[in-house]
Amino acid sequence: MKFYISATGIKRLTVSNAKGSPRAMSPGRRIGGRAVLLPVMVAMGIVLPFLFVRVAFVVLESAAACSSSSAAAAGSDAATAADCLRWRLFSGNDATLLREELTSALLEAKERDDINNNMNDQGMVATSTDSFDDLVREISTSRKANNKAFALKTKAMLRRMEQRVHLARQRELVYWHLASHGIPKGFHCLCLKLAEEYTINAMARSRLPPAQYASRLADLSYLHVVVLTDNVLAASVVISSACKTAANPESFVFHIITDKKTYTAMHTWFAINPVEPAVIEVKGLHQYDWPEEVNNKVKEVIDFHRQLWSQFYGTLKEKEMEEAGDMNIMTLSPSYSSVLNQLRIFIPELFPDLNKVVLLDDDVVVQQDLSPLWELDLNGNVIAAVVEPPHGRKYEDYLNFSHPVISSNFKPDECVWLDGMNVLDLSTWRRNNLTERYLQWLKLNSDSGFTLWNPGTHSPNLIIFEDRVQPIDPSWHLSGLGQRFPEHRGELLETAADYGMKGGREVLARR
Repeated sequence: MKFYISATGIKRLTVSNAKGSPRAMSPGRRIGGRAVLLPVMVAMGIVLPFLFVRVAFVVLESAAACSSSSAAAAGSDAATAADCLRWRLFSGNDATLLREELTSALLEAKERDDINNNMNDQGMVATSTDSFDDLVREISTSRKANNKAFALKTKAMLRRMEQRVHLARQRELVYWHLASHGIPKGFHCLCLKLAEEYTINAMARSRLPPAQYASRLADLSYLHVVVLTDNVLAASVVISSACKTAANPESFVFHIITDKKTYTAMHTWFAINPVEPAVIEVKGLHQYDWPEEVNNKVKEVIDFHRQLWSQFYGTLKEKEMEEAGDMNIMTLSPSYSSVLNQLRIFIPELFPDLNKVVLLDDDVVVQQDLSPLWELDLNGNVIAAVVEPPHGRKYEDYLNFSHPVISSNFKPDECVWLDGMNVLDLSTWRRNNLTERYLQWLKLNSDSGFTLWNPGTHSPNLIIFEDRVQPIDPSWHLSGLGQRFPEHRGELLETAADYGMKGGREVLARR
């Protein structure tokens, strides 16, 4: 093979061999291909390292973010993680990445809160910042600041704010409740005017009941209704509505028990405004001549409940307020520690000549005849009452089942019976000596540091009347009106016989 190269430049290349004539090839095409390929290879050599580094960073960041998102999201799988990684590689940007990382950190903080809602979380809330400015300042100066730390600190700050809002609402309820009982109202002025009328009007001082009807007070053939109250208007509403709706009002005898300070006003009201043909007795506690033994028992009960009230709410501490429920807040009412409220357990001593009574709260407005209630057969039980439905309040809402004395004697899921309207068999009550049993449980609770039950008078009543309650038709007593709407309220309100509005708590209804 022979090469022929022109001296004037590479314009022609001749290749020949021994067997054939020389063949000419144009060098321009081959030289041009090299000129194009070489710069491309140089450029790729420069760009590919940088591209590789960039892709590596993106892959690593995306894999970490996607894995944490998959771990925080329930039910995530490998396909979800692959989709996440593919989306980040081809369409993600810094803003989207930041949003996804913050979302992942918040989900992780929430998951941690759901799993570990305990002392660690409470400690974090206690040491959280008070404002957004403090949060920004702490994050900006922290060496370990990252999205996860930001999410946890934000969660702690929000939780602390939620607790403060909840505490403020609880305190507002308490202060409104106390103010509603402490600020003078119109009916306070009414009592003063009635007391003045008692001194100047002979009719206001007339005997109740009149002498010709005094024998009915102990006559067992009449329907005896007991109301313990220091509210003149409330007592008037209860008695007037019951007489108005009664089929035979002349068969009713109402016994109003009040305290010494309200006796004059109560007596004056019913002396000037008689509810005929029913018989009304107004009696003050100071008019009872009890034996010394009974007086001591009454003082013991009153002192116990006042100590219990002071134990729970003597000082309104922040922790106590957070734990206090609506039911416990209601026990802040002075009526819960009043003498009249505690005397319910001494009804057999208040009426020694009676064997059966209907006990009504002073918040009742009667709209149907109560005679069928009086005729109910108690089947040897002491008290007739409506029992809460299965989804209603249970014993565990009133009693402390962490105490062995309670847990060994009662069932936490047992439905409670409702007070406010009850039929009491006083003969069976005396025969079972329930008042003495009540005092024994009070002493047991006092010896245990007031840990057996929540504040209020209904808790010990649940204990002593255990297995002695005769359930009656729920339509007789609708509880919770005003605090919560009853189920099927339209039907219930149309058929309601008696409405009770003390704190919007109770309604009595006919069958």
